[in-house]
Amino acid sequence: MTGALEGIRILDLSRVLAGPVCTQILGDLGAEILKIEKPGEGDDTRYWGPPFLKDTAGNDTSESAYYLSANRNKKSLAIDIKTKEGQALIHKLLEKSDVLIENFKKGGLEKYGLGYEQIKAKYPRLIYCSITGFGLNGPLSSEPGYDYLAQAMGGLMAITGEPGGSPMKVGVALSDFMTGLYAAIGILAALRARDTGGKGQLVDLSLLDCTVSSLVNIGQYYLTAGKPAPRMGNAHATIVPYQTFKTADGFVVIAIGNDGQFKKFCDAAGNPAWAADEKFSTNKMRVQNRTTLIPLIEKCIAGKTTAHWLDVLREADVPCGPVNTIDKVFEMDQVQARDMAIEMKHDAAPRPVKLVGSPLKLSETPVSYTAAPPMLGQHTGDVLETLLGLSRAEIKDLEKKGII
Repeated sequence: MTGALEGIRILDLSRVLAGPVCTQILGDLGAEILKIEKPGEGDDTRYWGPPFLKDTAGNDTSESAYYLSANRNKKSLAIDIKTKEGQALIHKLLEKSDVLIENFKKGGLEKYGLGYEQIKAKYPRLIYCSITGFGLNGPLSSEPGYDYLAQAMGGLMAITGEPGGSPMKVGVALSDFMTGLYAAIGILAALRARDTGGKGQLVDLSLLDCTVSSLVNIGQYYLTAGKPAPRMGNAHATIVPYQTFKTADGFVVIAIGNDGQFKKFCDAAGNPAWAADEKFSTNKMRVQNRTTLIPLIEKCIAGKTTAHWLDVLREADVPCGPVNTIDKVFEMDQVQARDMAIEMKHDAAPRPVKLVGSPLKLSETPVSYTAAPPMLGQHTGDVLETLLGLSRAEIKDLEKKGII
């Protein structure tokens, strides 16, 4: 079996998270990813630690946990694109590539002759994916963008956190991550269109747009009601009960999605009268009478342990789950059964490096893990020799000049 994207080559000029997330997904699916990094420095995230990968002597390497999270299945080429010689190498690589992805500030690549309008005629079949903070048009298009800003400006922070408390960012760089997902989708759609029409195109992604899209029902709440949904913390604006409850020894999430599930919950909790009460019998009424119902449920749940409620509610087919710390996540039998924690051999470490696995499960063209996140410039010489046909003397000369 071969990867679904085998034969697709992607020139990756992105760094940090959104772009690397996208190209790791495509690399897992079989595409060849050529990660272009600045000689001597590389992707900023290589140094965003601790923690760092340890070498055989137990010392920190330059491979941070942050970098390792989004850069497997790639080849690292250290090329200085600020130089004419470096730009010439990029053009030679573009001749043999299907996709270019970059996350420079708007216009950042134009000064190197690598902007979309500058190269689209020369490479008419190229998919050019641009990731910016605010997109390539609009009054903020020239501003730098970061995940934190996108979460704040896109409304995500305003709806996250406890009611009456401070706005809160999500615990991971979610705007970056979602933009990486959308970038992968856009690239795949553009490749499909090229397959049928023969032309490449520009894929324009912004952190702000992707954050706004993530508001889903909460965004639609405003568009429909004409007012923002209230911040609900661990509760839900339009479903009750759908929140975290404190147990005798921890917390449990109960997620009631319909009236039938609510009746099952009431029976399992020993309070069938709740489901029969017209104030609580439908979700609409439960939302309206939230302040009456929730204290009743809280008092009931607090009397027993988390394990008790998980056993009782799962037996009754009521959606529920524990609030896991990260160590508990990776200890779960379900997570292990789905291969969500993997190990890969890394040249800088004495033992295989542990990585988060791909959630994509394809029956005929499964994802593959062929290469651990590369060291800076690890594949420069090999790719320039085998793909571009440069001689070893030419490569040595480029090294002496600091081009690679």
